[in-house]
This record gives sequence, structure tokens and C-alpha cells, in this order.
Amino acid sequence: KFIVPGTIALVVIILVAFVFMLKKCRNNVQNPNLNQAGLLPAMEHKMISYHEVCRATNDFCEANLLGRGSFGSVYKGILFDGAIVAVKILNLQLEGAFKSFDAECKVLRSVRHRNLVKVISTCTNPDLRALILQYMSNGSLEKWLYSHNYCLNLLQRVSIMTDVALALEYLHYGQPEPVVHCDLKPSNVLLDEEMVAHVGDFGIAKILAENNTTTQTETLGTIGYIAPEYGTEGRVSTEGDIYSYGIMLLETFTRKKPTDEMFAGELTLRQWVNASLPDKIMEVVDRGLLRTEDGGGDMTATVQGHLLAIMELGLECSAELPDERSDIKDAVIKLNKIKYQLLSNERA
Repeated sequence: KFIVPGTIALVVIILVAFVFMLKKCRNNVQNPNLNQAGLLPAMEHKMISYHEVCRATNDFCEANLLGRGSFGSVYKGILFDGAIVAVKILNLQLEGAFKSFDAECKVLRSVRHRNLVKVISTCTNPDLRALILQYMSNGSLEKWLYSHNYCLNLLQRVSIMTDVALALEYLHYGQPEPVVHCDLKPSNVLLDEEMVAHVGDFGIAKILAENNTTTQTETLGTIGYIAPEYGTEGRVSTEGDIYSYGIMLLETFTRKKPTDEMFAGELTLRQWVNASLPDKIMEVVDRGLLRTEDGGGDMTATVQGHLLAIMELGLECSAELPDERSDIKDAVIKLNKIKYQLLSNERA
């Protein structure tokens, strides 16, 4: 008499287990790999507590400090699951810090691209605002350009600037409403363990309203990289990002900051490079870069041709008038062409 109830109970258990497994499988199909969204698997939609931020950074230990920016500091951190992250702590005493945090959260929620720094989580506390970001083990482009122990060859520089161009192309054209970064510079270009470039720091970024190509702002970017119309009128547009990109392109291959002391007078980085075209181009190119390209006379001629094309592109992107600047899509095409030629030569 106990056989039938026992059989029924067994069937019920099997059915419950089957339903559970079916539900789990459906969830996996809907979201097979959270890393595609740029989130660490255990951290999706999970807020980080103040205690966890303190623990991860060892109470904001100076040894974990990666750098300081306009609105705060960035620390290396290790989360409870062992994931290594970058923790951006905003200095709430600074004017505009809350606005910067809100702007960065708004942009990072709406964008997702392999060449943008990924946000993993946030920490919102009365005493703290923090962004938990993807950790970039190779630091910034600025570090690689200006630290004596580092040197980038031609292919690496072309690859990095192609990555940045792809990020801008996505921001400007890959969204229903274009995103303007507003502060593009080498310190905001971060490199992962494979030297893939990721654009970060969206603290003053602007999302242009639909059908609007420009907007006004009182928040300025960084001197030397600001487009003329941005600095004088506060007019923000995607063309302003193109200008900053052009200046950074020239800087990456000359190893000269736009604020270098040699440009203290009327001479600018752009004018200096322009005056060297086409015959004296090698006189303005970073000497460290030239030392990495030692393939002989034929190779030197090929390298010179690539460098001339890159400098011309930098000048086109940084034209004084917005309407005269090259489109970022054209920059992607031109740099990709050079990159593939360099890769072909390397494999030959």
C-alpha cells in the first residue's frame, strides 16, 4: 500500500528537478556569457558596499594608487571573488564631482565596446562615490610615451590609435544619441595585458540629444587638446573629439605634448608638424620610434611613407574649423590600411 504514494512522490521530485533544470538552461541561453556585456560574472547589477571598497583597496593604501584625475583618484583593488579591478574614488569636496559621477554613470550604462573601459559596478554612499572599472594592467598611453623604461614601436602605436578611432566611431555613430567624450588625451587611453587600447574617463562626457549635433557646456577639457570652438564658445560636438584625436595622433608619433615648453609662444604642435611636411617629416618623429625601425633603406622608405600619411591624418583631424576636419570613419579606414600593411611586412 506504500508503493503508489512512494512512486508519486518520486515522480513529483523528478518533475520539480526537471523544471528547475529547464529554467536554468533558459537563463543560460538568454545570457550565455556575461563577459560579453563587459561585466564580471559574479558582479552583474550588484552594488559594491563601502566596506568592500575599503577592503579591496586596503583602505585606499598609497601603494595601490594608480593615478589621480580631475575629480578623484584611481586605486587597484581586489574584490572578494579575487577579481582585480580599478576603483575610481571621487573627491566629493571638489566642485562638480557629483555631476562628473552622474555623467560617467549615465554614459557607461549606455555604451558597450571592446575599446571602451568597462564598468563593473558602483558604490554610492553618503561619504563615497566610486566606480568599479575593468583593470588595465599596462597603464596609460601617456606612461608608455613618456616613461624612460617604455617604448612603443610603429605597429603598436598604429594599433593603439586605431583602437581609439574605433572607440570614437562607436561613440559618435553606434548610439541612437551620439556621445561626445570631451576629454580625449593619452592619460585617458588605457592598455590591457595584450596592449589593446580602451578609452576611459567619461566624467565630462556629453550625450547629444536626438537631432542635435552640438550642445553648450561650461565644463572644459584639458588645455592643449580642446578644440578652438570648445574653449572659446563652450560648443560641444563630435568634431571636438576629432580635434582632440588629431592632436593626440600627432603627439603619439612625435612624443611631444601640445603643452611642451617649445610651444610656449605662437608655435603649436600642429604648426610644427605641418612645417615639416613632406620632406622633413623624420625630423619631428619620435627618435625612440625610429630606433625600433631598423630594417634598412627599403624599410626606412616604407616607414617614412606610413609616418607621412599618419601626420597628414593628424593635421586633417585637428583642422581649425570643425567643418574641415576629417571624419572618424575615414581615420579608421586609413589607419587600418597602414596597420594591415605593417602586419604583412612583419609576417613576410
